[in-house]
Amino acid sequence: MLFGEHDRHLVRIEQKLGVSLLSRGNRVAVSGPPSAAERARDALLFLYERLRRGLTVDMGEVDAAIRLSSEETSGASDLFGSEELSIRTRKRHIGPRSPNQVGYLKALRDHEMVFGLGPAGTGKTYLAVAAAVQMLSAGRVDRIILSRPAVEAGERLGFLPGDLREKVDPYLRPLYDALHDMLPGEQVMKRLASGEIEIAPLAFMRGRTLANSFVILDEGQNTTPVQMKMFLTRLGENSRMVVTGDLSQIDLPPGARSGLYDALEALDGVEGIGVVRFGAEDVVRHPLVTKIVRAYDAHESKRRDKPAKPR
Repeated sequence: MLFGEHDRHLVRIEQKLGVSLLSRGNRVAVSGPPSAAERARDALLFLYERLRRGLTVDMGEVDAAIRLSSEETSGASDLFGSEELSIRTRKRHIGPRSPNQVGYLKALRDHEMVFGLGPAGTGKTYLAVAAAVQMLSAGRVDRIILSRPAVEAGERLGFLPGDLREKVDPYLRPLYDALHDMLPGEQVMKRLASGEIEIAPLAFMRGRTLANSFVILDEGQNTTPVQMKMFLTRLGENSRMVVTGDLSQIDLPPGARSGLYDALEALDGVEGIGVVRFGAEDVVRHPLVTKIVRAYDAHESKRRDKPAKPR
C-alpha cells in the first residue's frame, strides 16, 4: 500500500481532484474525469518517487504534488523536474510546493537579483533563506545578510525599550525563525558570532558594498524609494540579492510611495533581474489561510469598484 496506514493522503487527493482511488495491494486504481485522473496519476507517481528516494511524504507534500500536477504543467516530468530544484540544508529537504515556487527557485538559481512578490505564506522569504543557506554551506558565498525595514503597522521604535539593536530585533525575528528551521541552533549562533550570517535593519546597509554575499531584503514594500535604491546599489561582485514583499500590505505613512513599487516600475525590462509573482493559490500554510487571502482580495476588489458616496 502506498502510504501504509496513511489512507488520509489518498482521501486528500480524492477530495482535491474529484477522483476515486481504490488501493489494492501495492496498486492504486484511479477513476474520474480524464484530466483529473491524469493529475491524480501524476501526483501519485511523484509521491511514489519521493518514497523510493527515502524522503518523507506528509500532508504538505501531498498538497504540493496536487498543486504541481496542475493543468499548466507538462505532467509527471515537470513534477520530477521540480524535485531537482530541491534545496538540502543541514536540517531539512526543501522543495517547491506550487508551480510559482518552481519558477521562483529557478529564478534564484539563474539570476543575481530576484524580486519575490505576493501574500504571506507563499514561501517567498523562506525559500530565499534556504537558497542562501545552501550557497553558504557549499562555499559559493562567504556570508548571508538578511535585512528588513523597521516599519510595522504604525509603531515607532522610540516607544520600544533597549538600544537600537534590541529595538529592531523583534522585526527581524521571522528571519531568525527561518534560519533555525534549516540549521542546527549551535550552527546559527556560531555563524552569527563569526559574521558569516548577519541580520540587520535596513538602516545598517548604507555605505556598504556587499561582495561574495547572499543578501535578502524582506518586507520590501515598507521601504521608501530612496531606501530601496540605496539597498539595490549595495550589490557587489559574486553576490546574489533577493527582495521580497507584499504590495497589499504596505505599512508606510498614508501617501508615502513604496520603494518596492517604485523599483518594479524603474527596473521593468532590465536584463538579469528576475521577478516572480505569487498568488493565493501558492499559499502553503493551513488551507484556511488560502481562503482568508482570497476573501480579503475579493473584499478589496469590491471596495475599489464601489462608487464613492457624494459628500
